[in-house]
Amino acid sequence: MNGAFLDYYRCPESLAQFSLTGDLSDNRGYFRFGPDAICYGRSASGFRAGRATDALYDALEDGVTDGTTLRLPFSPSEVVSNLQHERYVSLSNGQGKLLQAESALRNAYYLVRPLLPVSVRKHLQRIRLRDWQKISFPRWPVDGTVERIFEELLVLLLRAHSVDPIPFIWFWPNGSPSCAIVTHDVEALPGRNFCSNLMDLDDSYGIKSSFQIVPEGSYEISQGFLEEIRCRGFEINVHDLDHDGHLFSDCGRFLRRVERINRYRKMFGAMGFRSAVLYRNLDWYESLDFSYDMSVPNAGHLEAQRGGCCSVMPFFIGKILELPVTTTQDYSLFYILNRYSLDLWKHQLALITGAHGLASFIVHPDYLLSQRAQDTYKSLLAHMAQLRSEGKIWIALPRDVNQWWRARSQMSLTSRNGRWEIEGPGRELARIAYATLEKGRVVYTLEDSQMVAN
Repeated sequence: MNGAFLDYYRCPESLAQFSLTGDLSDNRGYFRFGPDAICYGRSASGFRAGRATDALYDALEDGVTDGTTLRLPFSPSEVVSNLQHERYVSLSNGQGKLLQAESALRNAYYLVRPLLPVSVRKHLQRIRLRDWQKISFPRWPVDGTVERIFEELLVLLLRAHSVDPIPFIWFWPNGSPSCAIVTHDVEALPGRNFCSNLMDLDDSYGIKSSFQIVPEGSYEISQGFLEEIRCRGFEINVHDLDHDGHLFSDCGRFLRRVERINRYRKMFGAMGFRSAVLYRNLDWYESLDFSYDMSVPNAGHLEAQRGGCCSVMPFFIGKILELPVTTTQDYSLFYILNRYSLDLWKHQLALITGAHGLASFIVHPDYLLSQRAQDTYKSLLAHMAQLRSEGKIWIALPRDVNQWWRARSQMSLTSRNGRWEIEGPGRELARIAYATLEKGRVVYTLEDSQMVAN
């Protein structure tokens, strides 16, 4: 019941006691929890709709407090997991395979893709994605449903505890309001040859990034190439196996390929993984021998595989930490939306940092070869550097975010002599925050600071 909430806030368990108001339904469906949070799963009251666009029952009305225990008509942990693991998506048949027609189209496309220039590919993809603006759930351009569910729960708990603030371990190290990572997927030879220039560009703004390398792709991977990335303080991760779009097409193929992928993790000294084209099947992730993954979009309207985790925060998929892709990819921005301005990325950054989340960018060296694209990317780097100088964002490598989030997941709060203290390795970087209610809204304040963090 309360596991996901405790993992998210790292608050004392005694302050977050949940119980069910009745037996959960046999069927899953959509319902609301407050005005802005759409849930998917089972419930013990009301009704469950078949589509997110239907009239939805508001389960918030059935939440009651019994002393300091919050009684709910659903399990928050189950509902949040359903969203993060994309169990609401009807695209797959439950076995990780795309529906037959969709799979046939995808196979045909990837058969001829190596022969197609970007000028042709973008038109085919625009046709394939032409209905993206009609998708109402997840919410585009950034969906924070998971965070809204947690804040609605926090409101109910704060009311149950009267005027007492609820302490928790702040989301980011040293009290940083939010976090950002920049990642580069190296797809083909032109992109590989541009990597040195791209590192120069990132370094000019004091930003380090990660490079996802295709192990058996269309370009040679020399030790000198890998060593240059490492020696310059950038990160190397594994990007699929050969970028043919078939990694998750069936379980047998995936298991055969993942053995080689895991070997490349050791060869590259990598900690992270990203699949080609953000194809994914989270039920198979236990076979990946990686510390973290970066293949799940926040809202996949412009991705080949629709869906999205509806969260701007890292979360665990078994032993693997997911760092979701929370912003629009450069390819989609440049070639699908035909935009070369910073407006969309700035808007997404504002929404993500407003929720204290992780802003995760995918920028391909293959698509930065034109001056127009480089100018747009430079504007992004300059904007991020400005936010950092203002103390509004922590710009980190993915491996550093992984290390921090794993350390935070093992920390706890203990009360000693009337004060809360953080316990656990890495606690010197952690900060205590307090959640209070002001005019019905949750406000976060860092301990020993006048800064209001929400």
